[in-house]
Amino acid sequence: MIGLGRFGTAVATTLYEMGHEVVAIDQVEENVERVMNLVTHAAVVDASDERALRAIGVGDFDVVVVAIGTDVQANILATMNAKSLGAAYVVSKAVDEMARRVLERIGADLVIRPEHDMGVRLARQIATPNIVDTLDLGSDYAIVEIEANERLKGTLRDLNLTGRFSVQVIAMSRAGKIEVTPGAEDELRPHDKLVVIGTTHALDELRRYLGE
Repeated sequence: MIGLGRFGTAVATTLYEMGHEVVAIDQVEENVERVMNLVTHAAVVDASDERALRAIGVGDFDVVVVAIGTDVQANILATMNAKSLGAAYVVSKAVDEMARRVLERIGADLVIRPEHDMGVRLARQIATPNIVDTLDLGSDYAIVEIEANERLKGTLRDLNLTGRFSVQVIAMSRAGKIEVTPGAEDELRPHDKLVVIGTTHALDELRRYLGE
């Protein structure tokens, strides 16, 4: 974890609580001291210095999260350094659309804009409350969980979500029991949930239909 503001600290400490080894670094000693006992290892390191990142073994990490806040230049340099040192997967936080484009061009595997992304997610939940959750899979695809409603009932064959919206049903949940790849004759009942995957455009079309 590079950058220990509120977002970076939340990610680092949560991963550690879930049993993962977490190395957290920041230029500000106070930020490092705050998480010292909440992660595997914490250190004061300038992530814009490639030699400093090499010294802590960034190239061997499974995932590197660059969560530097308003210093766009430092964020870009840290991302470039992590990629050049061989980090397998680099997630970078962007403060705006321009930063997102730059980070994607220099090789970040995933670019997130936490406040923007949460705002979009909240708006979609307000507009289509039967969509329970969304998992973005990059810029092109996503997985959504949808709760059955008046527009979403009947057999999967009758609903024909693949033909009508170009999305694929990958699971159905009923009373906490999950059935993977349900059959065409399986029928949705009230409070059942469907998990579907598709392009963001296709899922937006489905959202519009469900929100009408």
